[in-house]
Amino acid sequence: MYTLIPPVSLLPRERKVVFVGLRGVPDIQGGVETHVAAISARLAERGWRVEVIGRTPYLPSRRPYVWKGVTVTPVWAPRSRSFEAVLHTTLGLFVAARENPDLVHIHAIGPALLTPLARLLGLHVVVTHHGFDYERQKWGPAARAILRTGEALGMLFSHANIGVSRTIVETVRHRFSVGATFIPNGVESPPPANPDIPYLDRIQLRPRRYVLSVGRIVEEKRHLDLIAAFARLNDSGLKLVIAGAADHAGSYQHDVAAAAAATRGVVMAGFQRGEALSQLYRHAGLFVLPSSHEGMPMALLEALSYGVPCVASDIDANLALELGQDSYFPLGAVDRLAEAMRAKLAASNPAESAARAAKILDSFGWGAIVDRTMEVYESALRGWRPDGARRGGAHLGNHVELGG
Repeated sequence: MYTLIPPVSLLPRERKVVFVGLRGVPDIQGGVETHVAAISARLAERGWRVEVIGRTPYLPSRRPYVWKGVTVTPVWAPRSRSFEAVLHTTLGLFVAARENPDLVHIHAIGPALLTPLARLLGLHVVVTHHGFDYERQKWGPAARAILRTGEALGMLFSHANIGVSRTIVETVRHRFSVGATFIPNGVESPPPANPDIPYLDRIQLRPRRYVLSVGRIVEEKRHLDLIAAFARLNDSGLKLVIAGAADHAGSYQHDVAAAAAATRGVVMAGFQRGEALSQLYRHAGLFVLPSSHEGMPMALLEALSYGVPCVASDIDANLALELGQDSYFPLGAVDRLAEAMRAKLAASNPAESAARAAKILDSFGWGAIVDRTMEVYESALRGWRPDGARRGGAHLGNHVELGG
């Protein structure tokens, strides 16, 4: 699947973008990682030289390798929830600067703390704001302050920036008087249906008789709410599958594992990818996203693309998808979540689900997203923001209409 390559310095010099701020690609858990995998491979198809600076603990090789035309360069990172992203981004920027790329694309507001360093290293910088990470439950006051600083430095010191939701774009304009380009996350078309379901058979699941949750085991995903709501359904023929893993061991991971073990019908499937994940989506009776925080909910988009009925918390990022009143419940209201789940499971409508899947794929296809990203790159290389204002300008210009 991967091809080991000689040092990048020996390759011919062409126009190049380097992605930093993520764990790596491909098939690595996380919304940012899925986002960059989709964009980077398509940029490579369009003639860009693309490099992803990845974190060694998450990658399949400690040597650089090529995936779909994308060079993945492992760089050391500590396995630390508090320091991993910032230390790795710092090292990654020095690696990138040594190669003199045309652009560096920083993802998320934690890594964006290093935007001024990137500028000092002489790099053209694009920053993508994936969400207000200081709102995540896992962070204390000091970490939240650092993340807010990262947001400010990323938005103010970049040559151009991107927001994955309209709420992010409006917030950036209001807080920093800086324009941002709205470019949402996208979704891949599901692979062709396969009548065989070996993974479901292996974990003893019956099609349409399980509820699915996909995402990292972190506090803001609120798995404990979901497990409690599932228990209230009191349906011995129904299962709950939690597909995801924790990046770092901690009390929340242990609490989720304990609640799952104590609740009949809960299956902790771990992080899944490829055909196994496709089977889980395609045959689920219901997908649930009870999160307290999302930037642009990629797992929800993926479930919708398969035509799975969905229930989500009523946070802004989920409401932006306009799924209908019966698809939302008040955040943290376990009884209301159980009621919504019961109603959705009882009111399956394949025709409606298929129509919604087609709409999602039309609105959130990666082709148009990559086109718009390349426009932002051109604006950054020219030193102008895509809204027509110079770096640090105060105008919010015309933004791409995707996902509306």
